Amino acid sequence: MSTPSPDDPAAAQPLTAAAAIPVQPALPATTEAMANAIRALAMDAVQQAKSGHPGAPMGMAEMAVALWSRHLRHDPAAPHWADRDRFVLSNGHASMLIYALLHLSGYELPMQELRNFRQLHSKTPGHPEVDIAPGVETTTGPLGQGLANAVGMALAEKLLAHEFNRPGHAIVDHHTYVFLGDGCLMEGVSHEACALAGAWKLGKLIALYDDNGISIDGEISPWYVDDVSQRFAAYGWDVIGPIDGHDVDAVDAAIAKARRGATKPTLIRCRTTIGKGSPHRAGSAKAHGEPLGAEEIELTRQALGWSEPPFVIPEAIYAAWDARAQGAASHGEWQARLSAYRAAYPELAAEFERRMKGELPAGFAQTAVDAVVAAHAKAETMATRKASQVALEVFTQAMPELLGGSADLTGSNLTNTSATPALRFDAQGTPNGGRHINYGVREFGMAAIMNGIALHGGFIPYGGTFLTFSDYARNAVRMVALMKKRVVHVFTHDSIGLGEDGPTHQPVEHAASLRMIPGLDVWRPADTAETAIAWAIALGNTHRPSALLLSRQNLPYAPKTGLDDIAKGAYVLAEPTEVGLRKKAQAVIIATGSEVQLALHAQAELARRDIAVRVVSMPSTTVFDRQDIRYKKAVLPPRLPRVAVEAGVTDFWWKYGCAAVVGIDRFGESAPAPALFEHFGFTVKNLADTVHKVLSS
Repeated sequence: MSTPSPDDPAAAQPLTAAAAIPVQPALPATTEAMANAIRALAMDAVQQAKSGHPGAPMGMAEMAVALWSRHLRHDPAAPHWADRDRFVLSNGHASMLIYALLHLSGYELPMQELRNFRQLHSKTPGHPEVDIAPGVETTTGPLGQGLANAVGMALAEKLLAHEFNRPGHAIVDHHTYVFLGDGCLMEGVSHEACALAGAWKLGKLIALYDDNGISIDGEISPWYVDDVSQRFAAYGWDVIGPIDGHDVDAVDAAIAKARRGATKPTLIRCRTTIGKGSPHRAGSAKAHGEPLGAEEIELTRQALGWSEPPFVIPEAIYAAWDARAQGAASHGEWQARLSAYRAAYPELAAEFERRMKGELPAGFAQTAVDAVVAAHAKAETMATRKASQVALEVFTQAMPELLGGSADLTGSNLTNTSATPALRFDAQGTPNGGRHINYGVREFGMAAIMNGIALHGGFIPYGGTFLTFSDYARNAVRMVALMKKRVVHVFTHDSIGLGEDGPTHQPVEHAASLRMIPGLDVWRPADTAETAIAWAIALGNTHRPSALLLSRQNLPYAPKTGLDDIAKGAYVLAEPTEVGLRKKAQAVIIATGSEVQLALHAQAELARRDIAVRVVSMPSTTVFDRQDIRYKKAVLPPRLPRVAVEAGVTDFWWKYGCAAVVGIDRFGESAPAPALFEHFGFTVKNLADTVHKVLSS
C-alpha cells in the first residue's frame, strides 16, 4: 500500500467513502524494501536537481539498513542528545543517503526538503552541513575529513567517559560510526587521523568502508593499490571483512562483532556495487557523479520491483524505518541514568551539563580580566608565543574543558601548561587524565580531529604548529569556520622574525590568507596584554574559530592608557602627545604584532621631524572589521592618510585605504632575525621616510 509522505498536502485531506473502506494491513517491509527506499529517494532527488551523486547512496543502502535499524542509538526528536551515537558520512557526496535516512527515521526533514535537494536555502545541500538538517553531525565533502572528525568525536567520548563516569553510573557511553569511501582513504588526512585512532585505542570507533572500487575517473585499480586491511591492521585497528555489503545480516553481524571490541577501533570492509540496481550504470563511474536519467531510472525501478512514483514511500516502509519510539525509549533510559547520577554526584553532573552545553565557567569573565590586568601590570618583554603560554596557564587552570595539543612542536609552540600533562593511554586503552595531545607531525589530521572534538561537545580544543604549516591544515581550518565551531589554532613563528630556518619556514602570505577565510578570527598580538585578550575573546567565541599568530622573538610591552578597546580588534595605542608633540595627528600608522614596536619608534623619529603621527595597533583585522562605522572612524579618521606596516604581503592592507604599505612581497632569507628586518626594510628610518613621503606628496 502506498501513501503520500507524512508532510504531503494530500495526507491532510478528509477520507472519501472509498478511502474509508477497511483494507488489509500492509505486510512488514523487508530489509530489501527498506534499502530500495533509499535507492529510490537518491535517484529521484538527484534527477530532480539535475546534479548529484546517486551511485554511492544506492550502493551503501544495505549498510545503512544494518546500522540505522539495528544498532544506531539516536532520537529523532532530540538530535543533540548528549549520549547519542554519532554517525558521520565521510564520503559526503553521498548526501542523499543521510537525507533519506533522516527523513525515513522520523527527523524533522520533510519530503519537500528532499524534493528541494541542492536548491537555494533548502535543508538538503549538495553535501551535508551541520546545523542545517537535524541529525547531521558534521559538514563533509572534502574527502577524508569526516573520518578524521569521527576520530575526534570518539576521542572526546573516551575522555569524557573517563572523567565523568563512576561505578554504576555510565552517563557517557556511546559509539561513533562513520561511512567512508575509496576517496576518503586516498586522502592523506585519513592516514594521519587513523594512525592516531589506533594509538589512542578508540574501541568505540567503527568505520564502514564502502569498498566499491570506483571513483569519478573510473575503476581505481590502476592508481589505488593499497592493501587496506594490512594498512589498518598496522595502525592497530581490528579489520573485519571483506564482507558482502549488500547482505544486511552480514553487515549487522560485523557491526555487532566490532561493538564487542574494547581496545581497538574497527574497520569493516563492505564490498559493494556503486549504483546497485541500475541495469546500465551499476558498477561504473557513470553512476558516481551525475543523474541516472529518466529512462535509466524507470529501468532501475523495474529491476528493483519498485512501483512507487517519485518521492512516494509505502506506509509499511515508513513504519519499518520509524525510529521515534525506540529513540524516545533509549533517550528516556539515559535521562533516568543522568537523574540517578545527578542525585549521587550533583557537582559532577552540573559540570558535565555545563560543558556539553558549551557554556563557560561562572568565573570566566573575572579570570580573563585578571589575566589581562596582570599582563598589563607586569609589562614584560616576552615573545607572544610565551605570552600565550602564560595566558594558557591561567585559563587551563580555570577551564577543565580546554584540551590542548601540538603537531610535534610543543617546545616551540608552548601549548602545554602545568594543568595539561601529556595525554597517554595504557595497554587497555585507559587514558591517564592528560589534557595535552602529542599529535605528531600531522597538522591536517590535528586540525580535522580538533573539529571533531568541538563537534562532539564537552571540550574546547586548541592545537599548535608553525604559521607556515597552517597551509597543511588549511582546509580543516576552513571547514571549522564554515561549521562555526569553537576551535583555537596557535600558529607561532609568525614572520621572517624566526630567522635562520629561512624561507621554507618563514610565513609571508599566511596571515593575509587566513584573514580571508570567512568566519575565522585572526589575531596577531603585539605584547602580553594583547595576547591575553586574544585568548579570552577566542575562548568566549562559541560560534567562531580563532587563529593566534605569535612571535618567536621577544617583543617589548607597549605602554597603554587603557585596555578595553583592544577587544575591538584595533585601538589607538599612541597619540602624538605620547612623544611630546602637542599637535593633531597628520597621519596614522597601522601595525600588528612585532611591527607595533617599529611603529612606535617611527612615531618618535617623525616627532623629531615635527611630524605628528597616531599609532594604531590592529591585533585583529577580522574583529575590527565587525565594529560599527563610528568606532572605525574614531580609530582611523577618514581625513588622515594611513600607512600600514606588517612583515607580510602588502596586498591585504590596501582595503583600509592606505597610502603606502611597508611589507614583504617575496620569500624570505636564511639569516638572524635582526639582519632580515634590516634587509627587508623593516627599520625605523624606512617606515618614517615612508610616512614623510606620503605627507609630502
